[in-house]
Amino acid sequence: MSLIPTEFDPSKLRLGVADKLSDSYAVPAPAIPGDTVDPAYRAKATEAAVKFESFFIGHMLHQMRDGTRAMAADDSPTKDRINQDMLDMADNLVADQLAGKRAFGVADAILRQLLPPAAAPANPAVAVTQNLSETLNRSR
Repeated sequence: MSLIPTEFDPSKLRLGVADKLSDSYAVPAPAIPGDTVDPAYRAKATEAAVKFESFFIGHMLHQMRDGTRAMAADDSPTKDRINQDMLDMADNLVADQLAGKRAFGVADAILRQLLPPAAAPANPAVAVTQNLSETLNRSR
């Protein structure tokens, strides 16, 4: 996992679509040799899993912000209603970005349940190398 922050690229944001992932952050389903799952089904399942992870993260962020508002003093800027809409939209965008990178692993857990496991390679060393390279590629 890389701890180097990536630069913010506003060109990857789509205006007016805070609840949908940008196409540039949607993780394509990898082609697995010997895979019997229909690629269209795999793509739809992956998209749905990433969107659910985005919803999950967004809901968590909304609950955390609501808790902060409830505990804040009466004159606190966090209780100001003017900022709430923009902060909610920002929470949704952060959730979309985190889900696109599969930061929490919720999408991966859903896909492990929906899709059958890939056929095991004949050489176990190849499997370890492939898993390591997939993990490193995902963390970039």
